[in-house]
Amino acid sequence: MLIGYARTSTLEQKHSLAAQVAALKDHGCERVWSEQVSSVAIRKALKDALEFVREGDTLVVTKLDRLARSVRHLGEILELMEARKANLRILDLNLDTSTPTGQLMLNVLGSVAQFERQIMLERQREGIQKAKEAGRYKGRKPTARAKAGEVKALLEAGMTKRAIAAELGISERSVYRMATQAPC
Repeated sequence: MLIGYARTSTLEQKHSLAAQVAALKDHGCERVWSEQVSSVAIRKALKDALEFVREGDTLVVTKLDRLARSVRHLGEILELMEARKANLRILDLNLDTSTPTGQLMLNVLGSVAQFERQIMLERQREGIQKAKEAGRYKGRKPTARAKAGEVKALLEAGMTKRAIAAELGISERSVYRMATQAPC
């Protein structure tokens, strides 16, 4: 059975996720798991897809970076697939681990992808540092503090801090911080 997995990092990438799902279905995937979550977050759909894989199945992804966040993570996934006697197919690379050449190429490409990511993060850090030195870096917009008025109102209405965090899409820690600060 062909099993598909699609992922985007942000909710703004809805079209990319839909395109991945369509490509997986066009390729013949009978079951497709998809999610919109950062690669470093807990990925429930990936976990579920990997748990579903059985002997002889093939997990299909459109791109390598949609699946693994590092060479180590890729290795863990490959070990699991090997233990289950299943394969991995990456569409944009035309790569399939059912062959020895496919396994070799996947390891090489995984290493290159991790190298590219490390270089990108290094450049990003350098750019942020230069912007800070030039006084142009403002950092990430404070999303939780912008909701301080709503937090105060919900606290006064008797809502629990956990419920407020879930309602407003902010962390419980932010709610606790605002609850202990001076009046909003």
